[in-house]
Amino acid sequence: MTSAKTRDGVTIGYSLVGDAGARNKVALIHSLAMDREFWRPVAESISDRCVVAIIDCRGHGASDKPKGPYTTALFADDLADVMDHLGWEKAVVAGASMGGTVAITFGQKYPQRTAGLGLFDTTAWYGETAPKDWAERAQKAAEEGLASLIGFQKTRWFSDAFREQHADVVQSCIDVFLRNDAAAYVATCNMLGATDLRAGLSAMKMPVRIAVGEEDYATPVAMSQSLKAALPQASLSVIKGGRHLTPLEVPDVIASEIRALLTD
Repeated sequence: MTSAKTRDGVTIGYSLVGDAGARNKVALIHSLAMDREFWRPVAESISDRCVVAIIDCRGHGASDKPKGPYTTALFADDLADVMDHLGWEKAVVAGASMGGTVAITFGQKYPQRTAGLGLFDTTAWYGETAPKDWAERAQKAAEEGLASLIGFQKTRWFSDAFREQHADVVQSCIDVFLRNDAAAYVATCNMLGATDLRAGLSAMKMPVRIAVGEEDYATPVAMSQSLKAALPQASLSVIKGGRHLTPLEVPDVIASEIRALLTD
């Protein structure tokens, strides 16, 4: 496994896709309870234009799973440390769902290292009831096991048509989800419930591209519209028929958004 050590001694697993010497750099951050392979289709699609780092966030995949609490600032620091390990000064940073909140945090904390932001199926704030909503999901996982959430997750992740036509992708996501460490999952749920990045949005001046599935009810279109309203330089695309994990549902569409950021 290729890995880097963070400033607090945590091992973060990552893979590079494309020519390591490429001038353009892209870092991709996965959604909750997924791992770096979530981004493989998109990374391979754009690797002719750049080198792509796909990482396992702490608590996920092959990375260490230290005790919480977790914060998006901690996850953003982890990415900065991986970039230091790679010798990258700056990169286009993109994330989906949880990964998008980490990307926003990275852009706020490390603006000089952020060449552009791709924010997909994500939000800066999950709303007034977020702490309670996320705590309930964490409690269910802790008490009944991760398998108790599969039915809930499958319909949120993918449209009905996609689930029917791509059972292999759905099963792969279920397999990754079930491999998660329950304590790390709980800590990450609580992190998302506490996340509110709205105050820092107006200071962000880098190019931003936002995309969301029109059927996304985990981070609905209105949340992306709020991001767009706070980021005047951003573009917003609503993906017809898409649900919550658009990098897996429509990787070519998301790849084109990242290609546009490289041009920007």
